[in-house]
Amino acid sequence: MQLIDIGVNLTNSSFHEQQAAVVERAVHAGVVQMVLTGTSLEVSHQALALCEQLDASGQRLFSSAGVHPHDASHWSTDSVRQLRQLLIQPRVKAVGECGLDFNRDFSPRPAQEKALEAQLALAAELRLPVFLHEREASDRLLAILKAYRDQLPAAVVHCFTGERKALFAYLDLDLHIGITGWICDERRGTHLHPLVSSIPSGRLMLESDAPYLLPRSLRPKPKNGRNEPAFLVEVLHEVARHRGETPEQLAAHTSACARAFFDLPAIS
Repeated sequence: MQLIDIGVNLTNSSFHEQQAAVVERAVHAGVVQMVLTGTSLEVSHQALALCEQLDASGQRLFSSAGVHPHDASHWSTDSVRQLRQLLIQPRVKAVGECGLDFNRDFSPRPAQEKALEAQLALAAELRLPVFLHEREASDRLLAILKAYRDQLPAAVVHCFTGERKALFAYLDLDLHIGITGWICDERRGTHLHPLVSSIPSGRLMLESDAPYLLPRSLRPKPKNGRNEPAFLVEVLHEVARHRGETPEQLAAHTSACARAFFDLPAIS
């Protein structure tokens, strides 16, 4: 059984000097490939460097490159040039994490929209898929995406936590959906239980979003409270249960989907 984790924040300071061990534990658990998330120009460079440092074979670790809406206020015309240089690297497989966050509003909404549109234009130009962030902004995100969707090879709404209306609107726009350990949270994730069965095979992918979103159903829990890609197996079992699939069936089609989406090599 092989899993692919499409969203790992391995550059996070909580993993400092432990990245190699984290990757080793993930592979031992069956998470054979991982996409490291870029959330700013600096972090995107760091993610790419970790891929090259920890995976000499070029088979297991890949990255995305982008500017998160929290950092959108730092977007400039030079950001386009810098991001393009990152996106042409062979290990960089998607544009993002980019999108809209109207929950925290760490950057002004007009700045978020400007940075998102510039990154969507780059994705269209370079024919790369997009790794999207959305919080309390589904209507606006959909409105912006509609103008670019026909030019994009694919796009995934990462860490989907929304309601039925948003899910079906994303699916109607031919978007992919990423599910995290949020579905394992009995306090705020139970609404996802009936929804995941509505996501067609070939449009569903799994992600840890580590070190965030430690699955609350995980036993035993790590003492440090930190999520790791090795714990993606817990998400697999929870999603499989609510889809009426075996873990093996779910692993097979979500990994095939991720491999096609990010253009990843097959692992024998």
